[in-house]
Amino acid sequence: MTAAASRTTARIEDPPLLTGRGRFMDDIDPLPGTLTAAIVRSPHAHARIRGVDLAAARRHPGVAAVIGPEEVAAGLRPFPLALKTPMPYYPTAVDKVRFVGEPVAVVVAEDRYVAEDAAELVQVDYEPLAPVVDVEKALLPAAPVLHEEAGGNVATDRTFAFGDVDEVFAAADHVVRGKYAFPRYSSTPMECYSVIADWQDEADGPAIQAWTNFHGPFSMLAVLAGAFGVPASRIRLMVPADNGGSFGIKAAVYPYVALMALASKHAERPVRWTEDRIEHLLASSAGSDRTMWFEAAVSADGRVRGLRADLVDNVGAYLRPPEPSTLYRCFGNITGAYRIDAVALRSRAVVTNKTPTGLNRGFGGQQLYFGLERLMDEVAGVCGLDPVELRRRNFVQPEDFPYPTPTGGVYDSGDYPRALDLLVKNADYQALRERQRQARERGEYFGIGVATIVDPSATNIGYVGLATPAEQRAPGRGKSGSTEHVRISVDPGGIVSVLLGTVPQGQGHATVAQEVVAGQLGLPLDQVRPVVQMDTATTPWTISTGSYSSRFAPLLTSALVEASEKLAATIRVAGATLLQADPAEVELADGTVRVVADPTRSVAFRHAAGLVHWDPGSLPEGVSARLYEEAAFTPPQSKAASRSDQINSSLCYGFVAELAVVRIEPATRQLTLEKVVTVHDAGTILNPTLLEGQVHGALAQALGGAMYEEMRYTDAGQPTATFMDYLCPTSAETTYELDSDHLVTPSPLTRLGAKGCGEGSSMSLPVAIANAVADALSPAGVRITSLPLHGNVLHELLSGPAGSDHERKR
Repeated sequence: MTAAASRTTARIEDPPLLTGRGRFMDDIDPLPGTLTAAIVRSPHAHARIRGVDLAAARRHPGVAAVIGPEEVAAGLRPFPLALKTPMPYYPTAVDKVRFVGEPVAVVVAEDRYVAEDAAELVQVDYEPLAPVVDVEKALLPAAPVLHEEAGGNVATDRTFAFGDVDEVFAAADHVVRGKYAFPRYSSTPMECYSVIADWQDEADGPAIQAWTNFHGPFSMLAVLAGAFGVPASRIRLMVPADNGGSFGIKAAVYPYVALMALASKHAERPVRWTEDRIEHLLASSAGSDRTMWFEAAVSADGRVRGLRADLVDNVGAYLRPPEPSTLYRCFGNITGAYRIDAVALRSRAVVTNKTPTGLNRGFGGQQLYFGLERLMDEVAGVCGLDPVELRRRNFVQPEDFPYPTPTGGVYDSGDYPRALDLLVKNADYQALRERQRQARERGEYFGIGVATIVDPSATNIGYVGLATPAEQRAPGRGKSGSTEHVRISVDPGGIVSVLLGTVPQGQGHATVAQEVVAGQLGLPLDQVRPVVQMDTATTPWTISTGSYSSRFAPLLTSALVEASEKLAATIRVAGATLLQADPAEVELADGTVRVVADPTRSVAFRHAAGLVHWDPGSLPEGVSARLYEEAAFTPPQSKAASRSDQINSSLCYGFVAELAVVRIEPATRQLTLEKVVTVHDAGTILNPTLLEGQVHGALAQALGGAMYEEMRYTDAGQPTATFMDYLCPTSAETTYELDSDHLVTPSPLTRLGAKGCGEGSSMSLPVAIANAVADALSPAGVRITSLPLHGNVLHELLSGPAGSDHERKR
């Protein structure tokens, strides 16, 4: 990594945001005459639609169009799914509603007020049906069936075995078992979904252009094309430069893109729709809630030799793409940071009368590590070992890298023992244990929890193929890849423009891109101008392109380096021509092209660029006058799933060691997170300030799912839908003492050695807190098996019989 790329600079994204010059969806008005839509949603979790009367709404003054199930079924095919499961999914209900808030009709009018008034005139005749929201109840033979064509509620069910699992368990000195439940909670971005869609009937067929706050529209272009039955080349998706947060949830906006495009077709005008907060909580998306059973085969010295896992994801009413991603995103790192050679795994996605699920920061890892790291603590208890020592005994060792996991992952680099040692040192672990001893003597609840996780980044999208049995996967037609594209050009004045195809949600992509390119070309920062643009018609892209799964640092920066190297080669030739030197003898530095042996012999970078533009005839024969380069970084390690069901599900694997200290007030049961100590290994650190910001953000988001946020459903399927009963943490809840540190083991697979860092603590902190609470309550004989944890939960646990589990209805 060059010196320019490692310097810490202020975020160049901030001045427009701080001065009110941001460009979010509601700031753009690209088309004159745009109408506004309101959506009629189901009040029932499960009901058959016997009829829909749209006549009164259509007669309302100012209404341009109203569409319902009949128009949707006639105008769209079901969305293509990742699996051939017979559970058709449309942007509205067409035969019956399957969750509260499911769209049933759309009213398009002159403004939102008129649209909302007219929406109240839509009459829907519902035949209520018995709902099911609990995933275990949905598996029972007598459970209500959501999709009759499927014959049951299981959308996918796969089993895998790697190594001599039965033999390892038969020879174990201990078999430690646990059942765990990870909750459903939302991403709650500041900016909710928003869409502007324009249907155009052209001479050569229909065309659709839409603006929306996606975080990665490219993978969904084919889904939309399949639903409309039009070529992908006839659909153009554009994303504003600013996105008010996503954290994964905005991958699920595409049903509304389709719905508004269809509404535009009927209204014969462009249509805008902006989701309100109640709609967002009620019906957008959320991370999957998971019920899981783990078993560990353990030797007498505390080494885990085998692992069995049964994972059941509640995906809500439909298996909506990109699900079942949550089940498989961490397939390659299913054994975490530990050397476990024998693994048996069952993975099921089950539909219920809840909102469909999708991505939430750390998706897959949040769920996996809650079960795995709770299990490791319980293994420590059975073996009479400190949780830190138990992990140290089971770690993958530094000399093991690159380390192949049984499920096909290949950990690229790391030093887990050293990171844990740094955590223990920074936390002053023994002093904390002494504080705990003293607190317990006073009758206080004081707990220390540790979690150590492998943090996957640069996702290989081929993992979704594992949901289909190997014999059903067509040879040569698999899915794989971690490709990212960039485009860089140099104008006659030597100004470098960098086109990024990843729209950030606050991560600082433009800042890092500027630093990386400036460093590669030896330029001052102000000579590099990043352009954030996500447009399927003009942005270089592949299916995997987008801002998700911590892809930017490892993948897009690698593409930036490769494109910069191509430009640098041309600039060196042009500079050498001006200097009458050999191109092999010059370098780019300090805004110049200079002779390495004699830096006083130099020309300005801009003059070399000017020669290419203005005097290309002076270039040596065979040298192209090209200062416009694209690069697609495509790591060869990202392959499709093998016939033996193994896959390297991510390119890079970082590491997080985290420690949480909690105190529980005996009288009020108030849970307080007093301290968090965290150590991250994200490979080469590109920008220390931005990395630290990602750590802080992931911790705050994880805190919500661990202690506050809870999307609860009644047995009738009525969900949490407002911030009155869905509690998000604020700055007041993030006042815990924080000690954040870093270890650097560069990845050998990325051009700068960088790995992702934005999701790690969202995976590790929830279970670190759970482990700390379990530690605090262990004298009371209480087991912690689910989240979230707050005063009401702790009151129930401590008021129940000793040894009770944390089993609660969701």
